Amino acid sequence: MTLALAPDTREAWDLLRRYRQLTGPRVRLAVERLAEPVRTAALFHFGWCDENGRPADDGWGKGVRGALVLAAAQAVGGPADQALSGAAAVELVHNFSLLHDDVMDGDRMRRGRRTAWSVFGQAQAVLAGDALLALALDTLATAPAPPVNPAATQELCRVLLELVAGQGHDLAFEQRGRVSLEECLAMAAGKTASLLAGACALGALSAGAAPHQVAGVRGFGHHLGLVFQLVDDLLGIWGDSRSTGKVTGGDLRRRKKSLPVVAALNSGSEAGRRLADLYGGAGPLDDDQVARAALLVEEAGGRDWAEREAARRWEQAVEQLSHAGLGPEAARGLLALAGLVTRRDR
Repeated sequence: MTLALAPDTREAWDLLRRYRQLTGPRVRLAVERLAEPVRTAALFHFGWCDENGRPADDGWGKGVRGALVLAAAQAVGGPADQALSGAAAVELVHNFSLLHDDVMDGDRMRRGRRTAWSVFGQAQAVLAGDALLALALDTLATAPAPPVNPAATQELCRVLLELVAGQGHDLAFEQRGRVSLEECLAMAAGKTASLLAGACALGALSAGAAPHQVAGVRGFGHHLGLVFQLVDDLLGIWGDSRSTGKVTGGDLRRRKKSLPVVAALNSGSEAGRRLADLYGGAGPLDDDQVARAALLVEEAGGRDWAEREAARRWEQAVEQLSHAGLGPEAARGLLALAGLVTRRDR
């Protein structure tokens, strides 16, 4: 899907590439501190070694969340390098959550390669995730001493509490027959949007921004995070697995209540009722059932609703930048990176 955005795609990718080159070495330096065998499991997850510990360079991720930290710092007038510890901490938290998510969801592929738990076992993957979380907090706590260090640590802890709550609700929804759209949006706000909101706030805090600026860029990240989740859910049903690196239809196969699915289930339509019957069984859906579920979600309006809601949340995100007193030029980096969320096909 595509939403109107000022900076072009090439500019956004160039900016992300520069920020990624700044953040990656900080993340790698932190991970190298871990003891074996957790170190190898973590390096494998990032694509920095193969399953036997031999060096590799398969790409550690796009680094969007860390880039948001740096862009937010610059948006409020600070230097990007002053926010590098926050950027690395956010990326470590993100990958902690991915390692645990893969275990909980049973996913065997991520970023086009095998997940850590499918290679090293669930216990080692969980330990690797725990280690990344500890590294994130340590990275932030031992950053060069800005006056906002306690506020930054509090911000990250708030994010973690919201993230865990959102993930808990996501798991609980799998056992429930009925979930409202409001509940599902609240879950997505915790599971996904909290980290993007925190990333933007950490960048602003690192630059010594005024409270209204911190609140504004945090709000931008919150609504952007909901756009991200909506687009991710759409790609999970109708995306191209060759581009996304994930198995399309995996959420439907597990009867997962993603946002388009919940919108369809609450549509009051005949297609929504048939989808509820299909989702009401036990065990994973087979290929034919996955295809039928995708069709029913679309017929019940779930796809249209998710696309409209993503557009609405984008407008709210831009409004938050105005509340922060950031004009188009100051916020150009944030807007460019946001475009990679709203225009993404992977």
